[in-house]
This record gives sequence, C-alpha cells and structure tokens, in this order.
Amino acid sequence: MAEEKVGEVVKFFGKISVAAITLSGTLKVGETLRFIGHTTDFSQKVDSMQIENQSVETAKAGDDIGIKVSDRVRPGDSVYRVTEA
Repeated sequence: MAEEKVGEVVKFFGKISVAAITLSGTLKVGETLRFIGHTTDFSQKVDSMQIENQSVETAKAGDDIGIKVSDRVRPGDSVYRVTEA
C-alpha cells in the first residue's frame, strides 16, 4: 500500500463528526484516506465530500473540504490517500 499526502485537518466538528481539510492534492469520492496524528491513526473510504455545503465528486489542491469521519481527528493531523502499490 502506497500513501500520498493530500491534505491536513484544520478543524473537527464533534457533534456531526465532520473533518474540515485543506487539500494539497486532488481527491475523489471513493478513494481511501488515512488520518495520522499524535493520537490519530485510522483509515476510511470517502463516501461523500462537500465544498461550502455543496456535494462534490472531486476536489483539487487548495480546496477546503468537509468529510464525515468515523473517528475523532484533530487540527494538524495529516491526511494521506492510500493506493494499491
């Protein structure tokens, strides 16, 4: 499994379990992400993502996106795309 950094968590909304992420690479719905931080390390598939409350299928570097996460993340956590090597 290869990993490529695609962004960083900037905010976490606990009540709705959504991570706000600033992207440094491209991302598509259906790809698998891995969140890594001081106390964070889990992977999950991107089921949906939003830019300014609008659902999108793809996002590019520089976009700020929101995605639902299965576990708690923290600002500063790194976000990696996991690909089959």
